[in-house]
Amino acid sequence: MPKLASSLLAAAVLATASSAALSADQPVIGLITKTDTNPFFVKMKEGATQMAKERGAKLLTAAGKQDGDNAGQVTAIENMITAGAKTILITANDSKAIVPAIQKARAKGVMVIALDSPTDPQDATDALFATDNYKAGILIGEYAKAALAGKPAKIVTLDLFPGHPVGAQRHNGFMKGFGLAGAPDKSSNELGKAPEIVCSADSFGDQAKGQTAMENCLQKNPDVNIVYTINEPAAAGAHTALQRAGKDKGVIIVSVDGGCAGVRNVKAGVIAATSQQYPLKMASMGVDAGVAYAKTGKKASGYTDTGVTLIAAKPVPGVESKDVKTGTDLCWGKK
Repeated sequence: MPKLASSLLAAAVLATASSAALSADQPVIGLITKTDTNPFFVKMKEGATQMAKERGAKLLTAAGKQDGDNAGQVTAIENMITAGAKTILITANDSKAIVPAIQKARAKGVMVIALDSPTDPQDATDALFATDNYKAGILIGEYAKAALAGKPAKIVTLDLFPGHPVGAQRHNGFMKGFGLAGAPDKSSNELGKAPEIVCSADSFGDQAKGQTAMENCLQKNPDVNIVYTINEPAAAGAHTALQRAGKDKGVIIVSVDGGCAGVRNVKAGVIAATSQQYPLKMASMGVDAGVAYAKTGKKASGYTDTGVTLIAAKPVPGVESKDVKTGTDLCWGKK
């Protein structure tokens, strides 16, 4: 072989070997969200993608087909482990049913971090990066109570679905903030009840289901004056039902999310107040922790509060809130 050709071949082999070594050293991180259509999880994926690019990590993504799709998330965990992921970030669709799959992953040395939604039990994952959902509920409960200005409360709650920690914490926090008797503490995954809550229904965090649930509640209790919703899509559905029934002007809707569309609905008067959370921050922190684990072997642990802010168009006495401009500037961690 001519000397020049031999040198070129050696260089090519060296370049290939270097590229393979670089690829082998690149942290592989998985992100599994509840769905890939909800704007909240779209923003979470955006945050993870941005941080992975900045930190030189390879990001794998997957999602359930809809809220509650545990089987899809189990399959995603298995596929990501096969693909070499050493960290998996997950917003669990079923906080209990996902635990065995998470335990198998951790037994293989994979760090698992819950984002937004804790597992049941919470310590089934190495760490949790999430909103304090009980506090988020308290904030909108306090706002709704003050906004009602002493009138007798007739409350509808449009919840997530039974047994989910996020749904329970927001619902029960709302009860606590509103001052309803018998409000469970933040450790309970059961929805609290009170005489003032005249109707409760599962919305699955979906706008169409939220509208149907509100329509059904109005048939049973047409004189509702407060509506608590698990998130802003459910709130938008509730408003549509109230509007069609000619009752949208006399009902206070409060919610949780603080997405850009939700803040616009606060400005428009569709939602009176919302507790804003920061999914982009959750995902960015998760990817950062995954890179640190790949480099140092040190796992993240415990609960990290990623913050919550009450956003309202009209402030009420005794309740601290930020205005719509602030909500727009911060919506879901937008830089």
